[in-house]
Amino acid sequence: MRLNEKTKLIGRRIVLVPYEALHVPKYHKWMSDEELRHLTASEPLTLEEEYQMQKSWREDSDKLTFIVLDAEAYSRDQDEIAAMVGDTNLFLHLDPDTDQQVAEAEIMIAEPSARGKGFGREAMLLMLKYAQSQSQLKLDKFEVKIDMQNTTSLHLFKSFRFAETRRVEVFQEVTLERPITPEWTSWLDEQVQLRTETY
Repeated sequence: MRLNEKTKLIGRRIVLVPYEALHVPKYHKWMSDEELRHLTASEPLTLEEEYQMQKSWREDSDKLTFIVLDAEAYSRDQDEIAAMVGDTNLFLHLDPDTDQQVAEAEIMIAEPSARGKGFGREAMLLMLKYAQSQSQLKLDKFEVKIDMQNTTSLHLFKSFRFAETRRVEVFQEVTLERPITPEWTSWLDEQVQLRTETY
C-alpha cells in the first residue's frame, strides 16, 4: 500500500519501517524455515517470487506492511538489515455478511533471539493504532486468524481485547475479532503512543 511508503513508526523498543526491496533477502531467509511457514500459514517462495510479493505489498491497495526493527540495534549504526527482527501486516477486505471494512492483522517475530522481549506486542499495538488513525482506510474492525496450537498469539490478541468468533477444527484455526469502538480506541491510546517520522 502506498499509504505508508514514506512513514516510519517509532516505539520504545521497536521501529516499524516500510517493507523495501533491500529487506527481501533476509526476509526470504526467514521464510525458508519450515516452522515459521507453518505458524504464518505461508507457502515457500523463490527469491524472485519474494521480490514480487514485496512489490505487491507496496502497490496493492488491500495490503499494509511494516518491517519490525530492534530499536536499540538500529540506533547503533542505522543498519536496517542487521536490526530486522520480524514484520507486521494488515490485509483489508469487506466482510460479506456485514459490509464492514475489516483489517486482518498478522505479526511475526522471526529472529529467535528477539522473541520473548515484548517486540511483537509493541509492534502490533503500533500497527493497530496507526491503521485505526488513518481515516482513509475507513476500518470498522480488526480480525486475526491463528493456529489453535499457537497459544502465544492467542494470548497476545486476547490481551488486546479481541474475542473469539469462529473455530474451524478441520483447519485448526481460531478467528478473533475486535470492533473499533470509542471505548477500545481510548484503551489503545493508553497502551501505546504513536510517533511517526518521514522515512
